[in-house]
Amino acid sequence: MDAITSGDRIAAARAITWLEDAAPIAPHLLSALMPHTGRAFRIGVTGPPGAGKSTLVDRLAVDCRRRGLRVGILSVDPSSPFTRGALLGDRVRMNAATSDPGVFMRSMASRGALGGLARATVEAADVLDALGQDVIFFETVGVGQSELEVSRGADVTCVVLTPESGSGVQMIKAGLMEVADILVVNKADRPGAERMEAELLDFLDIVGSGALMRGRYGALTPTGATPWEVPVLKTTATEDAGVSELVEACLRYRAWLEATGIWSQRRVRQARARLREMIASRIEEAVWARPAHAALLDRLAGEVVEGAVPAFDAASAFLDQVWNGSARAHSVCTGERT
Repeated sequence: MDAITSGDRIAAARAITWLEDAAPIAPHLLSALMPHTGRAFRIGVTGPPGAGKSTLVDRLAVDCRRRGLRVGILSVDPSSPFTRGALLGDRVRMNAATSDPGVFMRSMASRGALGGLARATVEAADVLDALGQDVIFFETVGVGQSELEVSRGADVTCVVLTPESGSGVQMIKAGLMEVADILVVNKADRPGAERMEAELLDFLDIVGSGALMRGRYGALTPTGATPWEVPVLKTTATEDAGVSELVEACLRYRAWLEATGIWSQRRVRQARARLREMIASRIEEAVWARPAHAALLDRLAGEVVEGAVPAFDAASAFLDQVWNGSARAHSVCTGERT
């Protein structure tokens, strides 16, 4: 822990590996690091495949370094559903940033996790926070519908599109608009950039940024607070065009969060979501750690296929056995009555 908080990059890299591998030491390390976290600004960069996210994050990191900020990058690559391996090729597209000693870049395989992030990404951000990085970028895998986990781990979510991303209606259906704090049309030097920008602005004009924010923050928004107007920015990352404006927009969004008081309340909401995820994961691990439960699942699945029992009833029977069976086992061990 002391090595990480004193800026040891090798120690940080090793800690992230422990998190990815769910090593027994990982929970203890996170507990020790907790007092040293909560300071870094976490920026999520998401969007469909081919939007140029890696190149954009590379340029954003360089811009942040010009401002004297230390940068962390957690870039998630999709894993093969067969081999569970990943190419981890984002480092190739981040030459400018990764050659800077003030930038800590880590590629992470999604390992089958949905939502655009790997399971250990948010915890890895805690390590980089404790390492002393001022800004941490989450670069997601190419996302689609329901793959929007980044909005629960980042302080600001930048949705990156291109002129070829399709109509604004498709983006709305994919749910991307609902998580966007900032909309970016990257590769804006290509034909169609103005059309995409106009479609996004039309959508925001019809729906209203205030309505989007109320949908996301609901009761967190103080009465009378000025709503955040979701900006639509054009960038051409390969030419460094529009990048500084995007960094400025992220900083303005943070200032708005802090001025409205949503910043701290959002962190509480994120912590609550992380706890629910951890609890659900622990319950699942505990359930499937018992071979009897796997055998029961196989038996019930067979009965469902044979039409002997509806699937809903089979699920209820399984849960009844898990919970009541566990309670009975506990009572036998402790002598308590259930």
